[in-house]
Amino acid sequence: MECRANCGACCTAPSINSPIPGMPNGKPAGTRCIQLNDNHQCMIFGMPERPSFCASLQPSKEMCGDEKIGQSREYAMNWLTELEQITRPN
Repeated sequence: MECRANCGACCTAPSINSPIPGMPNGKPAGTRCIQLNDNHQCMIFGMPERPSFCASLQPSKEMCGDEKIGQSREYAMNWLTELEQITRPN
C-alpha cells in the first residue's frame, strides 16, 4: 500500500521519543513533525536522520483506512491517536 497523498497522520498523531532534525527532543503526540512539508510529505524520507520509529511505520488499510469506502486522513488520525493512548506507559 502507498501513502495517501496529503495525509501525514503517521507524522502527527504518534509521539516520537528519538531526536528528529529540528526537534532534538522528539515530538509529543498530536504535534505535527517539523519535517512534514506543505503536502504532508516527509522531507527526510529515506535519509539516515529519519528516526527508526518513522521507518517502522508502514502504510496499511488497518492504520490508514480505505479511501475506496470513504475513510480519510481523519480515520488514520483517530486510529493512530487511539493506538498512542492504549500503548502509553503508565
